[in-house]
Amino acid sequence: MLKRSFDILAALAGLAVLWPVLLIIAIAVRLDSPGPAIHWSRRVGRDNTLFLMPKFRSMRIDTPDVATHLLDDPQQWITPLGRMLRRTSLDEFPQLWSVLVGQMSLVGPRPALFNQDDLVALRTEAGVHRLRPGVTGWAQINGRDDLPIPDKVRLDAEYATRRSLVFDIRIILITLRAAVAARGVSH
Repeated sequence: MLKRSFDILAALAGLAVLWPVLLIIAIAVRLDSPGPAIHWSRRVGRDNTLFLMPKFRSMRIDTPDVATHLLDDPQQWITPLGRMLRRTSLDEFPQLWSVLVGQMSLVGPRPALFNQDDLVALRTEAGVHRLRPGVTGWAQINGRDDLPIPDKVRLDAEYATRRSLVFDIRIILITLRAAVAARGVSH
């Protein structure tokens, strides 16, 4: 209950403070390439239920619906502004809405794409599927895109056993430092 209250208050505060930045980014995305400013990605949430997760669109609208690392040449699909949004993690800001409505938490395992069956199966086996997915997580600050799936699941399971508000705040602070440095982003 404390975690959910923290999530709601932080998401409300974030949206209240960041709305001008969100508006500017949305306009910039629309001016940068054709298509909507927000991409609604089909993701696997708590208890393996599907939900739509918002992100600022960083890829062309005709991009195949797979994980970026599975594309033959990811760079050909990423928009010019999208490179910067991904490098700085600004594309993740709309997920504050998902936190507010209870589909996500600020901290938890990153939600898998609907078609990442290998990741979903390993998380289910480890019991990680019971957690609300997060905007950031223990695996994100320990390798992000560079981690193989079994290592991500191991870190997600470790997070599940170590969960606490203090641990979540630590992960958030490390995430902010990593985002500023653009560390761990491969695409």
